[in-house]
Amino acid sequence: MRPSFISRQRSNMLLSKIAKNSGLVIQPFVRTVGIPVNIATRRYHEKVIDHYERPRNVGSLPRTDPDVGTGLVGAPACGDVMKLQIRVDDTTGKIVDVKFKTFGCGSAIASSSYMTERVRGMSIEEASKIKNTEIAQELSLPPVKLHCSMLAEDAIKSAIKDYKKKRTSTMPANPPSPQQFTQQPSV
Repeated sequence: MRPSFISRQRSNMLLSKIAKNSGLVIQPFVRTVGIPVNIATRRYHEKVIDHYERPRNVGSLPRTDPDVGTGLVGAPACGDVMKLQIRVDDTTGKIVDVKFKTFGCGSAIASSSYMTERVRGMSIEEASKIKNTEIAQELSLPPVKLHCSMLAEDAIKSAIKDYKKKRTSTMPANPPSPQQFTQQPSV
């Protein structure tokens, strides 16, 4: 059985149409025999490349500390796994430190890195309102990489949930009332 072939002109036309619909950039490439061939390449936005090559706040915080919340999320479809940790100042309720570790593509690493910069100094209520669309827009992620920004959103929400869970479990069952502190024992 003979394989079916399409003409070079038809091939270039199809490649151009696919590239136009998926955000690919077509670059001419010359084979060693001198026949020009179009090769489709994807280009990441410079912000993604910057966060990928120089990720901010990589590392871990002590998971058992009561003021640290840990979010561990993953995307089974692509294999990305993201751990994001926050340290919250108990008096102000603001995030004072953020760390992440991500196993995944450049967009997942960039989304994690951007998220750590974004939430530092925010209250946990403000941080919980960050949406994946904000991350995707800031990093100019293509539609095929939106799941990376969703992971970052899920990770911060999971870290906040873990922090709040720790805070409720470490609070005393019967906290002292303000009246107990103002009453002086009679002598």
